[in-house]
Amino acid sequence: MHFEYNEKTTRLAEQLTAFMDKHVYPIEQEYGTLFSDAHNQWRTPKVMEELKQKARAEGLWNLFMPEEYKPYGAGLTNLEYAPLCEIMGRVLFSSEIFNCSAPDTGNMEVLAKYGSSEQQEAWLKPLLEGQIRSAFAMTEPDVASCDATNIETSIRRDGDNYVINGRKWYISGAMNENCKILIVMGKTDPDAARHQQQSQILVPIETPGVTIVRPMSAMNMLDEPVGHAEIIFDNVKVPVENIILGEGRGFEVAQGRLGPGRIHHCMRLIGCAQRALDMACERVNQRVAFGKPLAKQQSVRESIAQMHCDIEQARLLTMKAADQMDRHGNKVAKDLIAAIKIVAPKMACRVIDEAIQMFGAMGTSQDAPLAAMYAYARTVRLADGPDQVHMMQLGRSLIEKKAR
Repeated sequence: MHFEYNEKTTRLAEQLTAFMDKHVYPIEQEYGTLFSDAHNQWRTPKVMEELKQKARAEGLWNLFMPEEYKPYGAGLTNLEYAPLCEIMGRVLFSSEIFNCSAPDTGNMEVLAKYGSSEQQEAWLKPLLEGQIRSAFAMTEPDVASCDATNIETSIRRDGDNYVINGRKWYISGAMNENCKILIVMGKTDPDAARHQQQSQILVPIETPGVTIVRPMSAMNMLDEPVGHAEIIFDNVKVPVENIILGEGRGFEVAQGRLGPGRIHHCMRLIGCAQRALDMACERVNQRVAFGKPLAKQQSVRESIAQMHCDIEQARLLTMKAADQMDRHGNKVAKDLIAAIKIVAPKMACRVIDEAIQMFGAMGTSQDAPLAAMYAYARTVRLADGPDQVHMMQLGRSLIEKKAR
């Protein structure tokens, strides 16, 4: 493993950083004020669409798409993409500018890897073009969805259609006006083997019977204009052709989706944490308390040093996991993916919390991005599997390896 980026990554990182400096950071604070009007709350702002066009014109588009799907994107490896995703993670909304935001990235990879040619034409192509957005409907309010075998939403075959009934919540992206398609996970055969009961199916969001009940806040934030929806599926009927890969293969599809999705969150969180540290280093030079700048306080210096160490450790573990995914595939790299999914969100929470402390009251306010960053980091400790599930699985795997 090399500790220097290759020429392609270095070039793209420089290009991406210049784009962020010129177009994104200057509008960051203003962007958050565009959703105060309830009529515009879930509408993608015009400035976002303009930035997407600029990014695409510069070739900064679909950077997440791996080598095997090169016709669709930049053809980067996970290792090459990691520092780019980190740069985008420094501003919470910026991934969308480059068509690299969750949950679209995971949904596009699912359709590219498992979708039929008809499904790809209908949904993957407009997603790759940035014409629409999507959501992944898995989590349910009535069961512990960290164990996906608990999922109760039913997907029942009825002639040439499937009929879907159930209730989902925290469906990220579904509130946005541009969200046109849902990938829904549910049970097609409750009597099958435990991991063959579930299937994933494509449901256009405007299908009769799909009702968005309300937006769900995360850490008291609605995350406009993307949002997290509670949705009821009441006798929703879609063609049998909408099933992905086939009945009973929902877990197979989910595992193909979640590996890259988990590490992408970690990459973004490293970007959040690094920016928090950078901001803290500037703030402590400017803020005077007890007769001298905070930068002169020994406890502050120690905190800054620890924040740096924590970020570097998480960054290196992320890079190692990405390298193993590239070399050996997601299944072989699953222990490292689990490890970084445990480490990175906790690290980001600690680092951002320290930065807030150094900022004082301003750190909790709308005048700084730190509070929103913290909310994102804390939420990711639950998203794509809570810490405890990853620790349980990683611990089991490590013990079993020693027992062989």
